[in-house]
Amino acid sequence: MNNTINLLIEAIKDQKEIFGDELFETFTIESRIEEPKNLIHEQKPIFMPSNNLFEEFAKCETIDSLYNTINECQKCALGKTRTKFVFGTGNPTADVMIIGEAPGADEDKQGIPFVGRAGKLLTDILKAINFEREEVYIANILKCRPPNNRNPLPAEMEECTPYLYKQIELIKPKVILCLGLVAASSLLNQKVSLTKLRGNVYDIQGIKTMVTYHPAALLRNPNWKRGCWEDVQKFRKLYDSLS
Repeated sequence: MNNTINLLIEAIKDQKEIFGDELFETFTIESRIEEPKNLIHEQKPIFMPSNNLFEEFAKCETIDSLYNTINECQKCALGKTRTKFVFGTGNPTADVMIIGEAPGADEDKQGIPFVGRAGKLLTDILKAINFEREEVYIANILKCRPPNNRNPLPAEMEECTPYLYKQIELIKPKVILCLGLVAASSLLNQKVSLTKLRGNVYDIQGIKTMVTYHPAALLRNPNWKRGCWEDVQKFRKLYDSLS
């Protein structure tokens, strides 16, 4: 019985990953076929971090100083349940930034984003489009693991997203790739399905941004890998066009 319930939970998560708030809305084949995949070069997110400019982290001038300032954060309840603060990893002056949803169990233990099976798959995806993991910067919307890997709560994202915006400001990447619906909808303020977000180019703080599947979702649904491959090829072309 427990195994059946777990399978049902995972199936619902997979549907949520694609359709988001449209999970139970009518979604016809015809509407998918007719949906345009135009580039959107000047669409900016409505949401911006509500930083108090006098807060210490807003004054940080390097990634290291930002980490040292915020790594003991207790602004939300996740600070009390985490094992390690998962700040981010990679090149602090990277041209490419990868942004996911939140740490999982492996990340919580190691303090590094995207480790374990999902992390290995992400590394393989990056290699497939000629990026080494060490040359990009990888971070999440949340710096602490939600219990049982549940989706981040709006209040948690509200507290944590300003830290991510500060990371983006300091790193100054040329392009950003959002992994999964939660990361994309949070940063882009788009309450639509992942299907509608994929294939387009958005703007975050003047930085061109694209969206694809989260590696964990690909592990559960290998048939989505083809769509991911199409997305990351477009992402590589976008990067090359800006280099």
